[in-house]
Amino acid sequence: MIVIITLLLLGSLVPNLSFTASVNVRIVNGNEAPPHSRPYMVSVQRNRKHVCGGFLISDQFVMTAAHCRDDNEILTVVAGANKLSILKRSVRISVSNYSKHPQYNTNPRTPDMADLMILKLDKKVKLNNKINTIPIPTTPVKISVGTDCSVAGWGALELGGPSRRNLREANVKIMDDAICARWGRKYIAQEMMCVYGHGGTCKGDSGGPLVCNNIAVGVTSFGLNNSCNDPYLNNVYMKISAFLPWIQGIVPPK
Repeated sequence: MIVIITLLLLGSLVPNLSFTASVNVRIVNGNEAPPHSRPYMVSVQRNRKHVCGGFLISDQFVMTAAHCRDDNEILTVVAGANKLSILKRSVRISVSNYSKHPQYNTNPRTPDMADLMILKLDKKVKLNNKINTIPIPTTPVKISVGTDCSVAGWGALELGGPSRRNLREANVKIMDDAICARWGRKYIAQEMMCVYGHGGTCKGDSGGPLVCNNIAVGVTSFGLNNSCNDPYLNNVYMKISAFLPWIQGIVPPK
């Protein structure tokens, strides 16, 4: 509560802050994740280079951010990796179908709305202790303000830096929509949420999951392009439960 009040006071002191949003984000001020502690994490790659995070929601479907792929690009997914420099025990899988949410990038006033994409792999992955799925909500849910959550990814540690080879993670807490709304019309409370914490996401972590109570409740979407884990305009995540009809129309029920 003290943190939230402090942030609100800061917001009142800087009412006319100008900013430019960036839609590609990374883990900063976090820690290296224990090997294979997040078996649902995948690296979404272009030309065998990491571009975004993603996560397995079934043995054949990966959820990530829509902005992680330009039209006609060919992506692959690497599952089972902890260090991207050591892929001997991981699996690289081609993508057979790309499903971006139909509302993504359709409104110039809110270009980041519905920033979700589902990748259908061209074959099912064999699930084991290094490659596994993470559940997503099955009904609309509201995550309470202050809930402990976490984020993870292979993004860089500073602006302009390279992607990290080791998977990193950071603990965060859910913020009140009234604070997230400082993004202005870019922030849509019905389909987005933002978080705060010592660590957070920035470039290279887009598409990764926001995990609360061992459930993926959000997808890393956007933040500032000149600051990571900014204390005034926090990183924003797509709220998975707001898109369930669309998701359920693509991913077969278990």
